[in-house]
Amino acid sequence: MFTLRCTQKLLRRGLAISPAQIQPTSTLLGDWYANLVYFGPHQLILCTSTKTLLPIVVTAKDARAAPIRIRAALGAVLACLDIPGAMVDRELAQMEEFRVDRTADRRLLSSLNEMAFLLRYEIQLHGNRSLIEHALRLAQTPMKYILYDSPDRATRTLFSR
Repeated sequence: MFTLRCTQKLLRRGLAISPAQIQPTSTLLGDWYANLVYFGPHQLILCTSTKTLLPIVVTAKDARAAPIRIRAALGAVLACLDIPGAMVDRELAQMEEFRVDRTADRRLLSSLNEMAFLLRYEIQLHGNRSLIEHALRLAQTPMKYILYDSPDRATRTLFSR
C-alpha cells in the first residue's frame, strides 16, 4: 500500500482523492509525490519517492491509470539501479494497492519542482531518450532534501539495508 500525493494540477486531470487512509504506507520507498509537467507537446507526470526522491517519469495520458504506469516504470528504474530482483518484486507487490491524496510537504514539493525544471532541460537537450532514461539521469542529481545525496545512491542504500 502506498499513497500517491498529487498536486492540484494533477488532481484536476481526473484523479480522485481516496477516502481516509485505512493503513499506513508499507513500501520501502514510502509515499510518492506527483506533478504534471508540460514541455511543448509533451504532457508528463513526474513522481518522486518521499524517502529517497527517486524520480519516475510517465506519460500523462489517462491520469487515472498513472499509479499503474508509475509502478511499472519503477520496476524498470530499480532494475537499472541493480536492485536485486526479489526486492524489486516485493516493492512492486506492496504497490498493488494505493490511495490518492493531496501533497502535504512543501519542502518535498520544492524538490519535485526542481526536478521538473531539470526534466524540461533534459528533454530539450536529449529528446530522443526514453522516459526511463530521463528518470535515471534525474536520479543522479544531488538534492538538498536528502542532504545532497543523489536519489540513485539513496535508493541503493535503502535497499541494501
